[in-house]
Amino acid sequence: MEVEEHIAELQQDGELIAAAAERAGLTSTVPPCPAWQIRDLLRHTGHVHRWAARYVTGGLARPVPDLSEAEILAGGPPDPELIGWFRAGHASLVAALTDADPSLSCWTFLPAPSPRAFWARRQAHETAIHRVDAELATPDSVTPVSAGFATDGVDELIMGFFGRDQRKLTDTQRSGRLQTVQVRSTDTGGEWLVALTEDGTLAARVERRDGSENGGGSAGSTASARADCTLTGPAAGLYLLLWNRADPAAAGVEVGGDGRVLTTWRRGMHVTWS
Repeated sequence: MEVEEHIAELQQDGELIAAAAERAGLTSTVPPCPAWQIRDLLRHTGHVHRWAARYVTGGLARPVPDLSEAEILAGGPPDPELIGWFRAGHASLVAALTDADPSLSCWTFLPAPSPRAFWARRQAHETAIHRVDAELATPDSVTPVSAGFATDGVDELIMGFFGRDQRKLTDTQRSGRLQTVQVRSTDTGGEWLVALTEDGTLAARVERRDGSENGGGSAGSTASARADCTLTGPAAGLYLLLWNRADPAAAGVEVGGDGRVLTTWRRGMHVTWS
């Protein structure tokens, strides 16, 4: 996807979060994150938008100290001002990315064609997932995720976040048994392989259908021919499943092979910014 497409998605989904918050009310529980109320989702996402905008507008070359999640959820404005505060931060991020010079140089934490492209993509998917969270707290249906955007999000999750895991592997994990998961999108043709440590907490290798890969070890192309577990379904369903926003049945995803591998993966894998 192009940078402008990511910015458009970011703008749309941020506006949908605010609208869903107004319908649901600040004290409604967020089903995928049951410890959260809508007010917590707004504080979290509003902080992330401001955090990202600092790197874009300031050209910061290194990560700067940030608040803990507990501090983020305890901060922010009082409830009557919260939705307006969220909208202001979201609009500022959209404007920062729209106005950013294509040659912008600043800190990033996943591979990307440019820092501007990285922040537009990352914040588009960050906001989209939390938009789903917000809409699940309302009695209305969830706005569909387009197949192309969902495929891009699955690719970011697998090739970007999970692709960094090799550097975290211990010697024991490197030599231990790996479990493979094949992810196949039925509507866009996207296909990925993930080789996981046995506890499901780290990806030792990731591959895209076009043959590009990250990571090392021995779980190469032979593993892609016969994975321990296969996930087959529409891109939007795979996107929500892999971000733990839907179970396979709700996502319309067929689980083949050993379903316990998926359970272990969903329970053990955690996305971090570093």
